[in-house]
Amino acid sequence: MFTALILTYIGAYVVGLYVIGSLWSVLELAISYLTPYFNPTEVYPLWKKYGNWAVVTGCTDGIGKYYALELAKKNINIVLVSRNPEKLKDVAQEIEKHGVKTKIIVADFSQGPEVYQRIEDELKEIPVGILVNNVGVQYEYPMPLCEMPTSKAMEMINVNVVAVTRMSRMLLPGMEARGRGAIVNVSSGSELQPHPMWAIYGASKVYVRNFTRAIRHEYAPKGIYVQHLSPLFVSTKMNNFSKKLLDGSLFVPDAETYARSAVNLLGRVQNTTGYWLHGIQYTFYKLAPEWARIKIGQLMLKDFRSEYMSNNVAKTK
Repeated sequence: MFTALILTYIGAYVVGLYVIGSLWSVLELAISYLTPYFNPTEVYPLWKKYGNWAVVTGCTDGIGKYYALELAKKNINIVLVSRNPEKLKDVAQEIEKHGVKTKIIVADFSQGPEVYQRIEDELKEIPVGILVNNVGVQYEYPMPLCEMPTSKAMEMINVNVVAVTRMSRMLLPGMEARGRGAIVNVSSGSELQPHPMWAIYGASKVYVRNFTRAIRHEYAPKGIYVQHLSPLFVSTKMNNFSKKLLDGSLFVPDAETYARSAVNLLGRVQNTTGYWLHGIQYTFYKLAPEWARIKIGQLMLKDFRSEYMSNNVAKTK
């Protein structure tokens, strides 16, 4: 009887921890939205908290572009780092309409280590207060590992894994010396479980999640805020393998809507999807056992693959 009672208490404790852990992201979102109303003195302008220069990688389209624009609306100067010089100029002109300064750095992160010394030289005189590691590469369409060219696989690792590591390593010393700063590492909901048909992409985002949480513990005592941002599907060209995703929906916001929400959570929440409906989805996904999440994810990606194949077969006829 006594043993059964102890086991009951242990079971209740474990279940309680699991539920709280699953709901924590939603609780953090609620707290972040309510804080300005109940304790407005804790809400400071981002430039005052972290500094008036931000670096945003992968910033010419999608989330990166609109994240940079939202920061500019908050009076933060932007360093734009991406590979297309014409698009960089266009985004810089759009950002400067908000009365802030911009700097352009042309860099192709898929080239690997050779790009970083030049970026560091370009940033040497700029006191970067916010780093947004947004650059990323997605699959052209869901596929098994051996269907992906080796060059594409290495590009994905260089961009999704190496860039977040090298950019953080590059700018953390300056933030540490100033005693303040913020790093936002953009991961993905695909970090939740292994993804058959997205094996490399999903694994790269697990790296981003673990890397982000580790350096947070290393540098939070030194005044540096490190945010793990984990969006689910957003209507951007990264998902152009599916018209359903590009068309968007209540649960698939456009990049502008998503970025506006995510920037409002900067400095308030350490781990977040960045968008309240994604937070609810993420919570329910975590409540399911991993084997079920793997199966559901695989079925979903097979559906996207079929959609892509059907559309491309139709175009070739």
